[in-house]
Amino acid sequence: MAAQTTLLKVGIIGLSPGRSWAARSHVPALRALPDLFDIAGVANTNPASAKAAAELAGIRQAFDNVDALLASSEIDVVAVAVQVPAHFAIVKAAIAAGKHVYCEWPLGNGLAEAGEMARLADRRGIVAAVGTQAIFAPEIARMRRLVAEDSIGEILSTTLVGTGGPLQGSGTISNEKTYAYLLDAATGASLLTIPVGHALSAVRNVLGEVKEVRALLATRRTTARALDTGKLLPVTAPDQVLVSGLLESGAPISIHYRGGEARDPMGLFWEINGTRADLRLTGPSGHLQMVPLKLSIARQKGGGFEPIEISRTYEERKLPRDPEVANVARLYAAMAEDIVTGRRTAPNFGDAVALHRIISEIEASAEQVELLGSRRRSWQATNARRRPV
Repeated sequence: MAAQTTLLKVGIIGLSPGRSWAARSHVPALRALPDLFDIAGVANTNPASAKAAAELAGIRQAFDNVDALLASSEIDVVAVAVQVPAHFAIVKAAIAAGKHVYCEWPLGNGLAEAGEMARLADRRGIVAAVGTQAIFAPEIARMRRLVAEDSIGEILSTTLVGTGGPLQGSGTISNEKTYAYLLDAATGASLLTIPVGHALSAVRNVLGEVKEVRALLATRRTTARALDTGKLLPVTAPDQVLVSGLLESGAPISIHYRGGEARDPMGLFWEINGTRADLRLTGPSGHLQMVPLKLSIARQKGGGFEPIEISRTYEERKLPRDPEVANVARLYAAMAEDIVTGRRTAPNFGDAVALHRIISEIEASAEQVELLGSRRRSWQATNARRRPV
């Protein structure tokens, strides 16, 4: 982790009292890095919310609004942890204010927004990190090293199956205010963009770029009930994501993400098939950026998979065990190193644009499949009417 003499002062935008993502991950992650960061303030949609969040989290300053936080000389780094539709305006303002930015993933509501933010960050010369922290999970880092060291040989193919998204097993969401917006495809926050996006960041990190994709998206549950309000809400975001394609290396890739919760402990299954060995990563959920993972390897035919133990260094032992917190802390530590040294070790807005581009290609492919299917159904209906009785 980076050595520095001055603490970087962080202002968090979107820290709600209670169990918000920023409260669950950003605050404990930053406090796990006391030699690097100091949480200097918080800003929310209104002063009362910011004050309540600051008091609950023990943060010394609650700003009246986002503009006040961005104008403060006490803030070096802005953490943007609001819902996706608000990212664009806040990140642009933070860049204009000359602040370093940590923005949650997805970076923007679509490729165009992400591209514009990346261009602005490059022009201003700030460190702009995106929250695709899965690549810092020790198990995924170990996968990357094994592949890079040619320990499993040439990559023949890779398959990834996962569950995720806001839906619970019964087609419900626990809290309308927190999760309802994830049901709407127009918000840019869905099964495709969030858990699949994080999975794609790990795939690119371990195996290289995704060269081409073919995809099918389906919304099998068209309504969801909010357990706290009892409301039956419409669902337009896909709850089935199927992708096939090729990596830059020529190896085929297959991904299937299913909305909801796994009925057994294996909500994530990622296997990499090599000429010398196979790697398998498993976990309780397809949200691989925030769940405990297990890595195993099979070296001989019929020998089965054997677990790979992940050792923790002294620095790693100082981090919380909870992967929700620890992976975010690792990303923040990389960001601090980038700010101090000028290196680029944390995933940046350019990486985010690459992910958004893959997601855009998935959406375009799925639209083409749907269009062809619609034409086929129309043709079949027309021919059925023309048949003689």
